[in-house]
Amino acid sequence: LQVLGFEVDTVNSVQFSNHTGYSHWKGQVLNSDELHELYDGLKLNKVNQYDYVLTGYTRDSSFLAMVVDIVQELKQQNSNLVYVCDPVMGDKWNGEGSMYVPKDLLPVYRDKVVPVADIITPNQFEAELLTGRKIHTEKEALEVMDMLHAMGPETVVITSSDLQASLGNDYLIALGSHRKTKADGTRVTQRIRVESPKMDAVFVGTGDLFAAMLLAWTHKHPNNLKVACEKTVSAMQHVLQRTIKSAKAQAGEGNKPNSAQLELRMVQSKKDIENPEIIVRATVL
Repeated sequence: LQVLGFEVDTVNSVQFSNHTGYSHWKGQVLNSDELHELYDGLKLNKVNQYDYVLTGYTRDSSFLAMVVDIVQELKQQNSNLVYVCDPVMGDKWNGEGSMYVPKDLLPVYRDKVVPVADIITPNQFEAELLTGRKIHTEKEALEVMDMLHAMGPETVVITSSDLQASLGNDYLIALGSHRKTKADGTRVTQRIRVESPKMDAVFVGTGDLFAAMLLAWTHKHPNNLKVACEKTVSAMQHVLQRTIKSAKAQAGEGNKPNSAQLELRMVQSKKDIENPEIIVRATVL
């Protein structure tokens, strides 16, 4: 976000030695009181004026509830504030979904967070958790996105799914839906599908990168979800291709790269993040 010109005030929901894809990690989890104290400091100095709030990984339900209170307060000050929420809860491995955060976060996301969010970026498993509906077809995915719209957000992007891509099994499908209410009260929905090449590796942090870049590109292209998603997914591809190439070189011929070698090559990808060459196109549905 900073590379793309945003002034960012960062609050670490967790302070860990490393991400949890490693065998070991140490560190602290911020609780709701500590978050409130930090926000209080911003408020006392009257610097709590924001255009965007972006949230991702958190492990504590009271922390999440505090985020909602803060977002609602910020929206009272600035009715144009956009809250981008990546509802990080879990994922599917070999077709089986499981949560990697405490289960008590689900009702907080579903009942409190999603209703105040403007943009949400769940993966397929998270979209299924939030709506209580399974997705087997693209039609069902679009229906689930409509259910998510009905809960509050104007923009819903299912960042990854196990739907069959038209380009074949080596491609991953993401789906986006942007619902706008015109001045006369009529609703217009723009829907898109993006198919991007799959990578044979497990990366950590791709969802965070996706949500941040989607925030930036929807800011720059507010009424064009197609272009925003093309830039986001293309930049992701550049970063991941660079990461896998570097990881394989470090691991050596025939060896599987480890977590450290698969750390996203963010700094090395600065130019691609700033101005991504569009290598993935979206289809308007």
